[in-house]
Amino acid sequence: MLRIEVSYRAVIAAVLTVAALFAVVRLWPVILLIVTAFIFMAALLPYVEWLVRHRVRRTVAVLLVALAVIGIIAGLSALVVPAMIDEFQNIRDNLPDHARRLEEFLRNFGVDVDLQTRARNVDWGELISGRAAINYGQRAFQVIFSIVTIIVITVYLLIDTPRLSRFVYQFVPPGQEPEMGRILESLKQVVGGYIRGQVITSLAITVYTLVVLLALGVPNALAFAVLAGFVDIVPVVGALLAVIGPAAAAFEISVTRSLIVIGLLAAYQQFEDRVLVPRVYGSTLNLPPLIVLIAVLVGGELFGIPGVLLALPAAAVGRVALDYALERRKTLAATPAPEDEAFAPDDPAATQPPRAATVSASGGAAAASSPTSPAAE
Repeated sequence: MLRIEVSYRAVIAAVLTVAALFAVVRLWPVILLIVTAFIFMAALLPYVEWLVRHRVRRTVAVLLVALAVIGIIAGLSALVVPAMIDEFQNIRDNLPDHARRLEEFLRNFGVDVDLQTRARNVDWGELISGRAAINYGQRAFQVIFSIVTIIVITVYLLIDTPRLSRFVYQFVPPGQEPEMGRILESLKQVVGGYIRGQVITSLAITVYTLVVLLALGVPNALAFAVLAGFVDIVPVVGALLAVIGPAAAAFEISVTRSLIVIGLLAAYQQFEDRVLVPRVYGSTLNLPPLIVLIAVLVGGELFGIPGVLLALPAAAVGRVALDYALERRKTLAATPAPEDEAFAPDDPAATQPPRAATVSASGGAAAASSPTSPAAE
């Protein structure tokens, strides 16, 4: 017979665990927004603290930093968006001619396809109107709403950082405040390292794309380079967006030039994914390159694009937790245990004989009286 006994405490713990997992799954989009806001908060906090140290009110400092970031993003968007609109209009107006030139190029390799007919039959009104337009509009609204939400949460976190710090320290046991301070400082360095790594990779692909497109004479080279730096934040999809736009622009010049652009940019994407990202993030996050690569692959496989975005910060936070656990283990192991004598009694005071005499003020010994002593009788 098999007898299983489960305590009420174990049942309650299991139910709470299942409920927590269910809540995480259902609230995953909200959790992603909050985590992203915390990352931006940790990245912008040093600039806010610098302004506060220079006697700028915290609210004003946060607004100045937020406006600066929004201004940079708006300026770069103003550079990229018009170029993308012009490129889309050129593709729409010259698609049959592009199809003809592609047909001539493929015939040199023995491939005969009718692309001009398909290009003329494309219904642009259907692609940009009706249900498709509604879907695109909904996605654009969701993206804009998410961006605004992240900005608002980040601003509130930056303003209430002192209050948030006091709230966290309320749950720290007395005497553990220095350890908590070291942990928070390590987490701040982790987030800063992640942001620095992303800035390095974005600048690298921006410069590389700009050099390639300028060398090949592709129009709107600067706009496409800035776009590549932007979309480099998003894995997989970002790589496609970084290649498709310049390839389409180069196709207006020649098919060969377009293929060269595709080949060079695709080769750089492989170099970045396999070499640059593991080394850069491994240096800034203090993680081995192999761990960085595995974390990105596992995050993408489990949670898709959000998993890839959070894989590196999560791995770095795990490293901080592991370092803390190992340091605490060493500290406990180095603490000497009290040494007890093997044959010493547990309570030495209990084994001492009672004092039979007390020393008088004149230096003589006076006998201690007891109920059974002759003196007492």
